[in-house]
Amino acid sequence: MMFVHPQTRLIAANEADREGRLTREGDVYIGRLPEMQSIANTAVNWAGVNWTMLVWPLPDDPRERAALMMHESWHRIQAEIGFPSTLSANDHLDTLEGRVWLQLEWNALLEALALEVDGRRQAAGEALIFRAHRRSLFPGAAEEERLMEMHEGLAEYTGVKLCGLPDGGLAGLLEGRLSSVRARPSFVRSFAYWSGPAYGLLLDGLKAGWRRELAAGDDLGDLLRKALAAEFPEDVSGEAERRAARYGSEALRKAEEEREAGRRKRIAEYKAFLVDGPILVIPLQKMNMQFNPSQVFPLEGHGAVYPTMRITDQWGILEVSGGALLSPDWKFVRVSAPEDIGGRPLRGRGWTMELDRRWTVAASGREGDLMIVQTNR
Repeated sequence: MMFVHPQTRLIAANEADREGRLTREGDVYIGRLPEMQSIANTAVNWAGVNWTMLVWPLPDDPRERAALMMHESWHRIQAEIGFPSTLSANDHLDTLEGRVWLQLEWNALLEALALEVDGRRQAAGEALIFRAHRRSLFPGAAEEERLMEMHEGLAEYTGVKLCGLPDGGLAGLLEGRLSSVRARPSFVRSFAYWSGPAYGLLLDGLKAGWRRELAAGDDLGDLLRKALAAEFPEDVSGEAERRAARYGSEALRKAEEEREAGRRKRIAEYKAFLVDGPILVIPLQKMNMQFNPSQVFPLEGHGAVYPTMRITDQWGILEVSGGALLSPDWKFVRVSAPEDIGGRPLRGRGWTMELDRRWTVAASGREGDLMIVQTNR
């Protein structure tokens, strides 16, 4: 495990690396992380070691601190235990209907967690109905959500489970988190941080040992349905609509309708300078990326906008503060065209780039569009 200070890039680690980049000082190993390596709470291979990297300082709250450390530790070993990293877009969770039915599912899960195990059946079953209805509205949604829950959801369940609280206090921890989760600007990359622990804790109460049987292809909702021995009604969507009012659907929908107007405005603004206007296309080859998952903004058929991000690759270092568009296949990133293609560093609307001398800017596609290409030097 290594702790990294984002401004000084100072490392404090609990074991030596394999390339001699760290120096032992007492019981820890000290060094400095290279500029080409991004700093984030993540798992990373560096200097011959597979590390859990954590950004210093850690949360003040001891439970949240422990949960973060265990979450990222799970990411470090997930491939070894049969759960390789899986990411998905989940753009539907930024739409009005996607957000409404996701939050209704959360409300029902929260009610189930607040009850004794024997009394959880109705609320847990209704959460599954809301989940099934939402997935019926968006083709491919079930698999996209499943992939994210098996990646970030299992990691956060691990963090919550091992944070140091007794099992009886874990539901309260999740309840306290929910208001801050709802306040995040986007759910597309962060929803599983709440739903994963919620489903995991419900399964703990219903089926001891479920984790030992878990496989990478499982769906947490399906596992809960089987543990409840629950059957879906014939008309899932109609039943979801009938039961929604009990979980605050009217107030939720009103709030989301107001948000939707703002979302449409942001879509138009981002399209104006990241799709329709002159752009710089940057290929991604050996990317190392740092970003805030709660800020990711889907852009209808074009990929996702990252309002802030840092990318290092063979061409250099890109720092974004005003929006960059990452393609759906993660093969390239777009920013607004630079102000001066001969300037160093390169600069544009809300971004700067330290460009390696072996790369340059060339014309691309539409008139005014540019791309980063490798030179023969």
